[in-house]
Amino acid sequence: MNFALILFLLLLATGAMWALDHFWLRHRRRRGSAGQSGQQLEGDAPEPWWIEYPKSFFPVILVVFLLRSFLVEPFKIPSGSMLPTLLVGDFILVNKFTYGIRLPILNVKVADVSQPQRGEVMVFRYPENPSLDYIKRVVGLPGDRVLYRNKRLWINDREIAVTSNGPFGYVESGMSYVSAERLTESLGEHQHAILVQPEVPSVHLSGVRMFPFRDNCAYNDAGFSCTVPAGHYFLMGDNRDSSSDSRYWGFVPDANIVGKAFLIWWNFDSLRRIGQFIN
Repeated sequence: MNFALILFLLLLATGAMWALDHFWLRHRRRRGSAGQSGQQLEGDAPEPWWIEYPKSFFPVILVVFLLRSFLVEPFKIPSGSMLPTLLVGDFILVNKFTYGIRLPILNVKVADVSQPQRGEVMVFRYPENPSLDYIKRVVGLPGDRVLYRNKRLWINDREIAVTSNGPFGYVESGMSYVSAERLTESLGEHQHAILVQPEVPSVHLSGVRMFPFRDNCAYNDAGFSCTVPAGHYFLMGDNRDSSSDSRYWGFVPDANIVGKAFLIWWNFDSLRRIGQFIN
């Protein structure tokens, strides 16, 4: 369901009714009231419900549409691919302004503000199905050479530093228990936690699809290396061995960017997470 399109259509419908009443219908009601009573008194003829309701909803829908299109948009985390940074059930806010101003519905950038940086958590439209929104961490920028080998990340021939924080266990869907190692990774200006499962391959070769610029990547049993094409980004989940990300379906074009995730505003299962900033 394209909620942005539905909201836009509601805005058009209620806005059209507001304009119709403001410029024409209310004047007809006044003339009709004056003709019946012999004097012109505003408000003598009440608004019918089919005018009153759209007019009442129009400013609310307008504010929501503008906020959601240009400033912030809420999302809910549906999976554990960003553990331990984001939990299933987290409600987050995404800054729509950070990476540029884009026309709603058309998703066309009309003004640059800043570019994504390594280590930032980004929401984007899934390249294989743009009707779906995904959330991952930016690992590679345009022109970067990304290498992931034996659970270690290299950017432009420089190994990204990690420190171990001990074991981490969680229950996956289906009630299966997963044992992982929690690491702190320093990527760009961001320090964040990631999870790895030492016994799981760095990449499941059978899951790698054909995608645009697939020739920029080389895969083997130890991992992969990719050179990020211009205008694209390479993204990975923090839960490295339980994430469908750029390793499997390729690069994210700039046109698919939605915004930068920055705040957890609600979680029904853990109220302590409310108000936490996303690093």
